[in-house]
Amino acid sequence: MKKTAPILLLGILASCTTTTIANNSMPTVGLTADAETVPVGTVNRDAADDPAIWRNSENPAKSLIIGTDKRAGLYVYGLDGSKKSFLAEGELNNVDLREIDIAGGKTILVGASVRNDRANAHIGLYKLDRDSAKLEPWGKFPAGAGEAYGFCFGQDSGGEIFAYMIEKSGFVREIKLSFENGKPKADISRQFKLATQPEGCVVDDRTGRLYVGEENSGIWLFELDADKFEPQPFANIDGRQLVADVEGLALAPAGANGGYLVASSQGDNAYVLYDLTSGAYVNRFRLIDGAIDGTSETDGIEVKPGNFGPAYPEGLMVVQDGANEGGTQNFKLVSWSKIKAAVAP
Repeated sequence: MKKTAPILLLGILASCTTTTIANNSMPTVGLTADAETVPVGTVNRDAADDPAIWRNSENPAKSLIIGTDKRAGLYVYGLDGSKKSFLAEGELNNVDLREIDIAGGKTILVGASVRNDRANAHIGLYKLDRDSAKLEPWGKFPAGAGEAYGFCFGQDSGGEIFAYMIEKSGFVREIKLSFENGKPKADISRQFKLATQPEGCVVDDRTGRLYVGEENSGIWLFELDADKFEPQPFANIDGRQLVADVEGLALAPAGANGGYLVASSQGDNAYVLYDLTSGAYVNRFRLIDGAIDGTSETDGIEVKPGNFGPAYPEGLMVVQDGANEGGTQNFKLVSWSKIKAAVAP
């Protein structure tokens, strides 16, 4: 299975701080954000939720960020944080994307968990126009009973695309996508029910592994090539390394199967790195006030290695800010090279 370009090493970060907080969490490096998006349109409510990143390999500075306003729809932002477009779609929670071949051409496929019907989950599919930075609706597809919550894509070694719907009561559903005659079709292939509420998920296409966060329990690992679709424990909530709720999950791949899993430790406003090869805890950091305000109560996160231009030469991390300065939620941007130099060996 394939994913993104490897991470390159960088020198030591000149300025960062290390703090601990009263709940006995592990020592935590303090970093500052490099940029932020304009706030979402929904004010005075929990609204901004989850980001996805599309890297423009031909012109990295023209890369785009997609973010959900879970009360209203999908935003497309530039790397400067400006709003490029907005698609009113109602209540969408999590978002992911893949650049895939359909009918002999490249399509930037965007998917989201649609919550407009609380009794029946749906997947929303969209096409992102790289030039106009606008999203084109491509249909909504049933994803089983219950409330749509988390969402992510996966792609196997044969190029087949799967969507993973994380339903609020605990179901993790795998949905096979097909695109016959250029039209999408979605079929539920298998499912597993966790004991309590999950949300964040991410697939490592290189290794065929799905990671799912059960908010008050920990992070689970599904081996997608195994005969049985069932989880193995990856990281437990212990109040020190990972503090409930565990929210967004993201991958920072390196090499054939290495790199990091990054998790939002919402309970103490931090982000935790785990080694993808060994599963071992690596380090943790939080975003503190600087020229741009820090983050708290983060839901969704995303990491994308690669060159995004001078400000983000080795990759970009985007995180939701649940208590943005000024009151209306937005997303913060951080250089991955800064993070890696500060917290990763």
